[in-house]
This record gives sequence, C-alpha cells and structure tokens, in this order.
Amino acid sequence: MSTTEKLLDAAETRMRKGGYNAVSFRDLANDTNIKSSSVHYHYPKKEDLGSALVERYSKQYFDTLAANTKTATSTEQNLRAFQAIIRHALVQDDAICLCGLLGAERAGLPSVVANGVQHFFEKNIKWLESILSENMPDAQKTASANTLLAGHQGAMMLARSTNDNKVFDIITDQLIAQTI
Repeated sequence: MSTTEKLLDAAETRMRKGGYNAVSFRDLANDTNIKSSSVHYHYPKKEDLGSALVERYSKQYFDTLAANTKTATSTEQNLRAFQAIIRHALVQDDAICLCGLLGAERAGLPSVVANGVQHFFEKNIKWLESILSENMPDAQKTASANTLLAGHQGAMMLARSTNDNKVFDIITDQLIAQTI
C-alpha cells in the first residue's frame, strides 16, 4: 500500500469518527509511522488532504453503487443497493458517511472540501432521480430524491447516536416502501 493510501486511510478513519478537526498531520504521522514532514510532502495543507479524501471517498462510493446496481431491474432493487452501501458504512465500518459528517460541518470547512461534499450530495440526488419512475413528475422526483438521501443520512446519524443499527433499517425500509 502506498504512503498516500495509508495517509488517506488514516485520515478517513479519524474524520469519520471525529470530524474534520479530529485530524492533525502529527496524528497521521503517528498512525502511519512516517515523519510529519512526509505528510506535508504529500498534502501541503490540510485542505489538500481533505479534498483528496472526499474525492477518493466519492469515487469509491459511486463505483460501488454502479457495480451493485449493474443488474438492477427495478426501482426497489436500485434503492436496496443504495441502502446497503450506506448501511455498510454504519455497520461494517462502525462510522457514518464521510460526506454526511463533513456536510454537517460545512460552515467550518475550507471551500474546496465543502465543494467536494456538495458535489457528492448533488450526484447522489441526480442518481436517485434517475432511478425513480419515469411516470413521476420531475418536481416529485427531486423531492423524493432529496427525501431519500436526507432520510438515509439522518437514519445513519440517529442509529449511531442511539447505538441501535435497527433504527437505520426501520427508517430506511419505511422510506423505500413509501417511494416504490
């Protein structure tokens, strides 16, 4: 694994559990057993690291979504794949979505990081709109896509806050049932 990947992995773990300000270059150096100056070599500023991390996270997320929906033939199958990806972040990674967490911190983020997070959410909404019924009016598609995305992100936050992952399943199953 390259030094860049090690740094991004360490930064993602720290950010997903504690937010943007939970990451320091000194901590990353300790986490990866490299010198702090080497962290600065790869990412001169923290915003460079944050931007690279959001870009990598988004790419992995959308690559996984595309792979998991490749053979989907219905809105429900697409939504179940969407639900599974977000649930994985909660259950397997024991953390919430990186962009969800950073979105809540938007006011304190460098603009390049905030813009990357915004792009992540806009791309999610466009994807959700694209898989909803063709018979649905555009305004309703947009409203439904926003509701689905906000509902899944909020369900993740609530499940994490209450230490009960079943909350995520109950809420997101309800959202999907109301949509299909």
